[in-house]
Amino acid sequence: MRRLLIGLTVSAVFVTASACGSSSSTEPAGDTASDGTTTVKVGIIPILDVAPVYLGQKKGFYSKRGLKLELTPAQGGAAIVPGVLNNQFQFGFSNTTSLLVAQSKKVPVKVVANGVASTAEEGADFMGTTVKKGSPIKSPKQLEGKKVAVNSLNNICDTSIKESVRKDGGDASTLKFVEMPFDQMAAALENDQVDAACTPEPALSTVKAAGGTSIASSFYDVDPNLTVAMYFTSQQYAKQNPELVKKFQEATAESLKYADSHPDEVREIVATYTKIPPTLLEKLTLPHWPAEPNRASIERLAELAKDDGQLKESPDLDALLP
Repeated sequence: MRRLLIGLTVSAVFVTASACGSSSSTEPAGDTASDGTTTVKVGIIPILDVAPVYLGQKKGFYSKRGLKLELTPAQGGAAIVPGVLNNQFQFGFSNTTSLLVAQSKKVPVKVVANGVASTAEEGADFMGTTVKKGSPIKSPKQLEGKKVAVNSLNNICDTSIKESVRKDGGDASTLKFVEMPFDQMAAALENDQVDAACTPEPALSTVKAAGGTSIASSFYDVDPNLTVAMYFTSQQYAKQNPELVKKFQEATAESLKYADSHPDEVREIVATYTKIPPTLLEKLTLPHWPAEPNRASIERLAELAKDDGQLKESPDLDALLP
C-alpha cells in the first residue's frame, strides 16, 4: 500500500508540475547581482555523480560565464523533476529513467547537458547491487522475493536491478523495492531492513568497507555505456532563457571534461558534500563523464522501463534530448 501511495503521489506531482510548466507566465531566470552574475538554483543528489558541477564551480568554469550555482541536495530525480517544473530550481540533475517517465507523461522537461555514465567495465562499475557481509545472497537471481533499497521508487535503480535479475534467470517481478536515501543504505543492510541495495559511489565504498559485496554491476547490465543521469530544465525556461541555458551547457561540458581527466581532484571535492570518510576516498570507483548522452543506451533503458510498466507510452527522445 505504501508503494502504491508513493506512486500516486509522484504521478500527481508530475501532473501539477506539467500544468505549471505549461503556464504562459515568464520563468524567473535567476537572481542577478549588480556585477551581472546570475545565481541559478540546481537540484542535485549528494553522490559522486555530481562531482563535476562542484568542481566546475570551484575552478571558475561557471563564474567566467557569469553564473553562480546554488546547489540544493534532494533524495532523487523523482523529487527534482517537479522542483524544476515548479520553479524551485532553474536546473536539475536526474537519473535517466525519471526523465523518461516525465517525458512520457508529457511533462515539459528538456535535457541541457550530460550527467554521468557507467564505466563500461563489468564488476568495476561505480554502482553495485550490494549485500551485507555474510549474506546468503550471492547472485542477482537470489534476489527473487527480497527487499531491495533504492533512493526513489520507479527510477533507474529499479530498472537496472530488474535487468540484472532477468539476465541471471530470475523473476524480476518478485522484487520488493524500499525507498530510502543512499547514505542510509549501508546501515539498512547491516540491520537487515533490506536484503540488497542500489549503491552508487560513495555508498558502494561504504558498504564494501563494512565487508559487504556487490553481486551485480546493474548499470552495466542495461548497457556498458549507459547514460545514467543528465542535467535538465523546463522547456519553457529553455525557450525564455536561451543564452543563460547555453552558458550552463558550456560550463557543465567543461566541468565534465575536467572531472574525467582529474580523478584526484574529483576525490577531494566529493569529501566536501558527502559523508564519505577520508580513508575511503582512494577506494572510490569513478564513473565516466562523457560530453554527450549515449542515445542507444537511453533507448534501451526506455524499452526496459516500458516492459516493466514504468512507462505506458514510449517517450519522445527527440523532444527530451539536446
